[in-house]
Amino acid sequence: MSTDRTSQPLPHGRIKWRRLALILIPATVIMATLVGLTANGAIAASMSVSGQEFLVTASQLNGSGFEQFGGQVTGPAGTKPVVVSAIHNATLSHLCQTVTVGGVTLKLTAGGHGTPVSASNLIVDASGQTGSEAIFHNITIGQDSGSLTQDPGANGPAGGFGQEASSVTINNLVQHTWLTTAGTFTLPDLSLGFGGSC
Repeated sequence: MSTDRTSQPLPHGRIKWRRLALILIPATVIMATLVGLTANGAIAASMSVSGQEFLVTASQLNGSGFEQFGGQVTGPAGTKPVVVSAIHNATLSHLCQTVTVGGVTLKLTAGGHGTPVSASNLIVDASGQTGSEAIFHNITIGQDSGSLTQDPGANGPAGGFGQEASSVTINNLVQHTWLTTAGTFTLPDLSLGFGGSC
């Protein structure tokens, strides 16, 4: 009597837990190490930019937990040097931002009616920055950018030039910026439209 092998159920696969653990544990450790190093600034998080700067102005910036160091961003035109400014908590009065898109200027304003814009873990990569006055408290200039200790804990390359302060105030801020990131960014009295300048 012949047996039809196609009608017999196929055996279920079995997981060899020891073999799976030998694969997963080293991979998990490596992943956790890389995430930790990136969060601590030992490894730069790769961030590509659009290749177009935008203008940011504010009548006053106030921040606590300030760090600053040199860095770079990469866009369609190649790699550009930037000044990286990191602020743990920041407020910006009369914020204005403009960028030209396809020959048309896009303008954003906020924080102009008594309640300033607020941001946490604000990081700005700028090609230039000016202000009518800058006031720093408890500043250290020339610190190794890989060993900055203020929150938000952004670090530059080890051996690079850095500075940090417990707080900063900049009046009449003007920044030419490639990239801005923040944990939270609150924009009271937001207005967004085409045309105009800051």
